[in-house]
Amino acid sequence: MSMHTAALRDRACLIVHGPDQPGLVAAVTALITRHKANIVSLDQYTDDPEGGNFFQRVVFHMNDLAAAFPDLKADLAQTLEPYGMTWKLTDQSVPKRMAILASTSDHCLLELLWRHRRGELNVTIPMVISNHTNTAEDVRSFGIPFFHVPSQGPDKSAAEAEILKLLAGNVDFVVLARYMQILSDDFITGVGVPVINIHHSFLPAFIGAGPYKKAKERGVKLIGATSHYVTKDLDEGPIIEQDVARVDHSHSAAALQARGAYVERAVLSRAVQWHAEDRVIRHGNQTIVFT
Repeated sequence: MSMHTAALRDRACLIVHGPDQPGLVAAVTALITRHKANIVSLDQYTDDPEGGNFFQRVVFHMNDLAAAFPDLKADLAQTLEPYGMTWKLTDQSVPKRMAILASTSDHCLLELLWRHRRGELNVTIPMVISNHTNTAEDVRSFGIPFFHVPSQGPDKSAAEAEILKLLAGNVDFVVLARYMQILSDDFITGVGVPVINIHHSFLPAFIGAGPYKKAKERGVKLIGATSHYVTKDLDEGPIIEQDVARVDHSHSAAALQARGAYVERAVLSRAVQWHAEDRVIRHGNQTIVFT
């Protein structure tokens, strides 16, 4: 067990969301008290106190959490059912399994591997899958299995089927670390877990090939990056995190790309960390992020 994981021993995270109404906070905190647990942090948000939606994230410590988990879940179901709430309870000491898909660009991929090795991301990485082999040696130097799945030509179905076979039952979420392939609707449905992407710029600006060349031609003063969940609507899924860097007329397209890569690394790392720590609640095509 890593030092980071050990620090989270006996800590649970409860996510609650649904129609806002009186008594929700009292019901949740009373339940935690009944089980002799201690609240470590509590964040909540309502988009409208009259008929709106309620979102809450509670982290609490409880001795012998693993043994008490079934009773906690049964009590939560009984307590929250009258309120019509959706909820999820996780043991924070159990890291989520994160697969990474990559192509030739390595900046986002290596950033995630480096942060994982430093203990900054509470995940395990069972595999990295790439449609190229140039990152294989770097990935394996981190002790992470590397799989090469070529994806050439207009028909990607065979490659997607092979990737799905590798992922099946082995991961809790997938990260596209500049994976330069458009995923089919069938893949997104078949993968069955959340998929997080990183995209240069504020969507939907400069979609397609050569984004930094297009940005240079437009004379942009800000470049940025967006990390979002992948849906069947290309690059239009719920946004998790965004950031920008200021640039000016003196920056070449290559300089813009280098600065953009720095922003992409930071934005994707934060999005992955927040997802891994159950800080993100999806609501329609929006997210509520408790940071």
